[in-house]
Amino acid sequence: MHAPETIEHALRLAHRGESPTVIARRLAIPRATVRDWCAGRVPGDAAVEAREPWRRVGFPVPSYCHLLGLYLGDGHITQEARTARLRVFFDAAYPMLIAEAVNDLRAVRPGGRVRVARRLPTQCVVVEARWTRWSALFPQHGEGAKHGRRIVLHDWQRDLTTVHPKALVRGLLHSDGCRFVNRVRVRGREYAYPSYQFTNRSEDIKAILCEHLDLLGIAWRRAGPRNIAITRRDAVAQLDEFVGPKTGTRGADGAVLYV
Repeated sequence: MHAPETIEHALRLAHRGESPTVIARRLAIPRATVRDWCAGRVPGDAAVEAREPWRRVGFPVPSYCHLLGLYLGDGHITQEARTARLRVFFDAAYPMLIAEAVNDLRAVRPGGRVRVARRLPTQCVVVEARWTRWSALFPQHGEGAKHGRRIVLHDWQRDLTTVHPKALVRGLLHSDGCRFVNRVRVRGREYAYPSYQFTNRSEDIKAILCEHLDLLGIAWRRAGPRNIAITRRDAVAQLDEFVGPKTGTRGADGAVLYV
């Protein structure tokens, strides 16, 4: 009986155009077995897990949804010989976001080692963890930049994010979003009002954000080819309740608070 991870790896390679012969040689398994998997003849338990891989892991869903948002914005998965490496990139100016990402990784991957490293002399901080399950839990993984390929949520992911849309929106805004004070001058008077903006080159990722903003009843608008803006006072107030600026502190219970 082959491990579900092996089956998933073989099917990903097949989806990328690799032949059963090449896959069998790479994974050291019989070619006939690979052909069966490619034809849909997958063992029952593995087939269920392929449809809903999160059930085997049993992670806290809000942590996963937040991590999914971070991954879609500034994350990357590298497939290695025996495992996969998930990396999420941050600016060193936001240590509380980094701390929350570490907490997410530890919650989704209990017992796994989480490494945090700064790429001196830059401000770039990399949070990473290795696990064979990353590619299954983040099936948006693929070769090339995200904006150059199709990015869609699988049904099982949408089932989770529909229940926890705030966690996904937070992750997306914590990666490629910002909260700023917009200042305008009208008839000699200056007005200042807070706004949110999400910037990403992928139309698919912007659509995922907008879909979940719609679920929350938060108004948004396009602000150029790469930007989604949230500027209405009531919409900004809603986001402030669970997102806030990229600075923060910890409450008495250890929870991250964004203010």
